[in-house]
Amino acid sequence: MLFWIALISVSVMLGAAFAVLFLKNYLAAIAAISVVSLALSVLFVVLQAPDVALTEAAVGTGISGVILALTLRRVGLWKIETPDENEKH
Repeated sequence: MLFWIALISVSVMLGAAFAVLFLKNYLAAIAAISVVSLALSVLFVVLQAPDVALTEAAVGTGISGVILALTLRRVGLWKIETPDENEKH
């Protein structure tokens, strides 16, 4: 059972990591980075390291995502543009 949870967690991590590479929307890429970190924290729980899993979940998913999102806002890349908005201008 733990093998399957670890395999699913690694698969989710790989899928989200590839999504980060190919996403054009920065906010979606930040969300995908957070998914990678969350899947890694699940993997740490499976490996019986709950303290490391809690730290990874708090820092990797929480604080890093917020810092990256605030950086996007500061730089001016915060807005989400849809294809309809691009055609109007």
